[in-house]
Amino acid sequence: MDFKDLNLSRRILDALEKENYAVPTPIQEQAIPLVLAGRDLLGCAQTGTGKTAAFAVPILQLLSGRPADPKEPRKIRSLVLTPTRELALQIYESFHSYGRYTRLHTCVVFGGVSQKMQVEKLRRGVDILVATPGRLNDLMNQGYIQLKNIEILVLDEADRMLDMGFIADVKKIIAKIPQQRQTLLFSATMPKEIEEMVDTLLVDPAKVEITPPATTVDRIDQSLYFVDKDNKRKLLVSLLEDSSIRSALVFTRTKHGADRVVRELEKANINAQAIHGNKSQNARQTALNSFKNGSIRVLVATDIAARGIDIEELSCVFNYDLPEVPETYVHRIGRTGRAGLSGTAVSFCCIDEKPDLRNIQKLIGKTIPVVQDNPYPMLITTPTPKSELRRRRTMAPGAEPRKKVSSKKETAGKSGFAESSKGKPPAKKYTEKPKWKKTYPRKG
Repeated sequence: MDFKDLNLSRRILDALEKENYAVPTPIQEQAIPLVLAGRDLLGCAQTGTGKTAAFAVPILQLLSGRPADPKEPRKIRSLVLTPTRELALQIYESFHSYGRYTRLHTCVVFGGVSQKMQVEKLRRGVDILVATPGRLNDLMNQGYIQLKNIEILVLDEADRMLDMGFIADVKKIIAKIPQQRQTLLFSATMPKEIEEMVDTLLVDPAKVEITPPATTVDRIDQSLYFVDKDNKRKLLVSLLEDSSIRSALVFTRTKHGADRVVRELEKANINAQAIHGNKSQNARQTALNSFKNGSIRVLVATDIAARGIDIEELSCVFNYDLPEVPETYVHRIGRTGRAGLSGTAVSFCCIDEKPDLRNIQKLIGKTIPVVQDNPYPMLITTPTPKSELRRRRTMAPGAEPRKKVSSKKETAGKSGFAESSKGKPPAKKYTEKPKWKKTYPRKG
């Protein structure tokens, strides 16, 4: 099958041909006809499977076939919610490319940059809006965006939006959207919260499931080094001396860790830059562009910053720190070996990360081969106590551990709480998880 068999318009086919797209990926082949038929859709797919085109192409087809009144200002008819700025920008670029020969206008809004240019484009009128939840809520509260004309809603990487704490923002946004709509939800994993969203937001959805984790990793050459935490940077520098590694994406757990790795690589004359939440949007985009065009060889990133980044022909992924969530391992290494190509993933594991390693290997259903020829073999065999490990992960780099200081305030009051200025104990932290409430039955 090719795209010509999917009943797409000539304008969209010409745009796809210009992008050198001829044969749809499995998720595109299954999802596009369902979306064109007006079905709600649940898509379970990893990054790199072509899911953006799986929803962008049929949305462009549907909206261009239902042209708005030319005498009226353009109104937002499709909304795509996505967790990160980088992913939002890439989805916008996809809509722009696939819809280049349509008369539809697309806009992207995200935080970390001035809203001035985004607001100016919104005022000119748009048909399709790609947005991160935080910036979208801000613009809605300021009165710049109305969602009462939404016909198609897309929630992309819904599991990551939950991980990043956007659930409250997403609920506020959906409350402003007409109940009579088509909803498409894409998620790489299906935790309980996502299942609740599906039950609440989608009506009789079609389900498309592509490439479960076990098969995603089969085409990737994985290897593992057991190494002490303090020797990880030396090991990374040693491995990057291999000139056959043309480009490398290195994952760390923390922003400070990413910066430290970059400094170590620069000392070894290895061109590297970091992207994480403390970097401005312009700095992150500049680093990404430099990596894509080969100006820098190594990009060091946190998981949130790297989510949705699409890099063609990536030579190698390094798990400098193993992720605590095993599915994240699949997301990371899935950035290499795309489009049917082989890829390489190298993981470092210190003694404290062994439980994370066990969970990862359980998820992927295989044991990652251990490299025996290791210039920095692991010598520390006693895990750090859990309380100390938690303290280290939350403590700023170079900070001294806090010492407990006894004071009268510690024993003030019969309740055992240190008393506030009003003599009241501190309020309890609210930890109850918000629940999705189904307040309507939507007609299909």
